[in-house]
Amino acid sequence: MSTPLTGRQPADRELALEFPFFRPDHDAFRARVRERLAASVLPRAEAWEERGAIAADAWKELGAAGLLEVGHTGEDFLRSAVLLEELGATGYAGIRASIGVHAYMALSYVLMFGSPEQQAAHVPPAHRGERVTALAISEPDAGSDLRDLATRAVPRGSGADAGFVLDGHKSYVANGTGAGLLVVLARTRPPAPEAGAQRGLTGASMLLVDADSPGITRRPQPMVGWRAADIAEITFEGVEVPADALLGRRDRALMQLMRALDFERLVAGLLAVGGVRHTLDLLDGHVRARRVKGVPLASHQSVRHRLGELYGEFDMVRRYAHHAAWLHARGRLDTRTASVLKLRSTELALSAAQACAQYHGAQGYLEGSAVARLHRDATAGTIAAGASELMRDMIFEAS
Repeated sequence: MSTPLTGRQPADRELALEFPFFRPDHDAFRARVRERLAASVLPRAEAWEERGAIAADAWKELGAAGLLEVGHTGEDFLRSAVLLEELGATGYAGIRASIGVHAYMALSYVLMFGSPEQQAAHVPPAHRGERVTALAISEPDAGSDLRDLATRAVPRGSGADAGFVLDGHKSYVANGTGAGLLVVLARTRPPAPEAGAQRGLTGASMLLVDADSPGITRRPQPMVGWRAADIAEITFEGVEVPADALLGRRDRALMQLMRALDFERLVAGLLAVGGVRHTLDLLDGHVRARRVKGVPLASHQSVRHRLGELYGEFDMVRRYAHHAAWLHARGRLDTRTASVLKLRSTELALSAAQACAQYHGAQGYLEGSAVARLHRDATAGTIAAGASELMRDMIFEAS
């Protein structure tokens, strides 16, 4: 087999794939990340799947291991690219989603748009795993299309220190029940009546909300997959939010989302690439060892051809993912690149999971099997952070 990172290819083959995006020190960092994930995540992964969330003490262990504070920008993001791929390669998509949302997707809003005071208050405890973060953006009737956003944060007065009263309902919030900090999208100014269906996100803002504030109700929202991601629905009823919780400028959420969602899709793509690698490694080992009518599955040309296509697409998508990370490290990531990566990596993850389930037969359909988990988790990847249909639209519009 000639796919990257199976453990059976020459080291120079892997280095050739990495060049020019990564250096030898990134290889050393990859080895350290694998060791720390093996020590901090894999032994407890099944327990977290059953529990429906990463345990609170485990977040602190992840923080102490340095897995929650790798940089979001510049050259340091290439280390994050390594970390995210290795996190995806653990094979537990719910865990990778939970950590990805906390350490990258939600925290990125604070790092990109927060004041020095907000960053000082929220970033260090997040890095230490003492306070988990979550993104409260989607609603039952406003997911990929946020034009029907209903959550409102009504100003309590006209003064700069007036604050807001928050009311609304959010769904599909990863880290929803365990988070201490919620990054919430809400309308802070009613849309103009004449805007109608085209009202978009005019008058919407991002708020940093203490998840333990009075008036907040959180309920688990179990999903078919991503079982360790702590998915929840959150209701806000008359929640008082101080003025200094406003993230950046008021009524500017649209501009913030455009920038942050590109980063979110980059993160999702890198995580998915690691997931594909894990799935292909599992599949490769199976078709070589599994014998049907006295011969290995891999001896059949149709099996080899299907896996050959998956390996080839993986090489291309992984290379593209590294290119996207390199662009972001230089402040040049664009919407089309982020959307292409998110689309192709998550769709490939689904194709690989389907092939893995097919060639494992009934074994892969057993409840509790690794193959069944990969299959059910892969579907969620094509929906979260922008469904594949939205990604195709965005790619077309950016072309």
